[in-house]
Amino acid sequence: HATPCTGTIALRRRVSGAARSQLAQEKRTESALISAAAAAAVGVRQQLRARSKLQDRTVRLAVSTACAEATVVSAPQRVAQSLAEEVRADFPALAGEAYKGVPLVYLDSGATSQKPSCVLQALNDYYEHSANVHRGAHSLAERATEAFEGARASVARLVGAASPREIVFTSGATEAINLVAESWGSRLGPGDEVVITVMEHHSNIVPWQLLCQRTGATLLYAGITADGTLDMEELRSRIGPRTKMVAVAHVSNTLGCINPVKEIVGLAHEHGALVLLDACQSVPHLKIDVAQLGVDFLVASGHKMYGPTGIGFLWGREKILEAMPPWKGGGEMIDQVYMDHSTFAAVPARFEAGTPPIAQAVGLGAACEY
Repeated sequence: HATPCTGTIALRRRVSGAARSQLAQEKRTESALISAAAAAAVGVRQQLRARSKLQDRTVRLAVSTACAEATVVSAPQRVAQSLAEEVRADFPALAGEAYKGVPLVYLDSGATSQKPSCVLQALNDYYEHSANVHRGAHSLAERATEAFEGARASVARLVGAASPREIVFTSGATEAINLVAESWGSRLGPGDEVVITVMEHHSNIVPWQLLCQRTGATLLYAGITADGTLDMEELRSRIGPRTKMVAVAHVSNTLGCINPVKEIVGLAHEHGALVLLDACQSVPHLKIDVAQLGVDFLVASGHKMYGPTGIGFLWGREKILEAMPPWKGGGEMIDQVYMDHSTFAAVPARFEAGTPPIAQAVGLGAACEY
């Protein structure tokens, strides 16, 4: 029987001068043993590779002319580390106990994720040498601005943005959706329609309800099927020539289903509508490329992707963002201020009024790199 481990097969044979007549038969037996052992070793190696539990193994067959019995010597095994073993030590919280003598196992990342040490260190580094951004000429201000804009570039790389200018820092996905609803949505009026689904997080329902109440536009919903997936037939029936926006979750935070984004984008764009994707649950788990997805807006929250609380981002196509009016006024978002009017900065600064969440953004950038 083949053992779970491959090894080295050694054959020793004692051949006396009086047993020459048996040599031919012994050689045939020897060849049969070698062939059987080699076949068994190959079979075991294929099983081990299929299970992805062991590294490459080699079977060495050493044949001697002085042996009559075979022995198997086990070879050392190297089992690859599991992902948990590789990364658990990166998260200080997981070194603690849930209760006395009970190691902490954390399964609530859908609500908020734990933070790796590199994110905590980035926050600490900023606060130990803190300064405001975009408005100082001293060294600390320059370092803070560099770290802040470096974080924007990290987010842009993570989602495949064409430029960091397409990334707007917000307090989270909720604020990002409200930004789109209030700024882009200000152009809507009676007769226009917004389509969402019944599986959306409240942050992707209430802003559209408020928008439609303000503008007179109509809010339509697509339901789900009996198996808990998006009812694409109903969604298809909701999208039409009056549709201006389709807002949908990439991955449902309650059902866990992954929605067919490209198909939804095709339906919306066919009628000239834009698509906003709530990617809070997908950014931490899936490779995101906004160009491949084809959406027009994407939002996510930092605290669900290893980053700090109080930070999130909006990605939008630069041409669309440039055509949107400001939605909050204050410092940072202005170009020139006069007594009777003001002019406004280019994106993304236009949508980042006041002192931004600098430390949180730096932490988010570290999370993206992690």
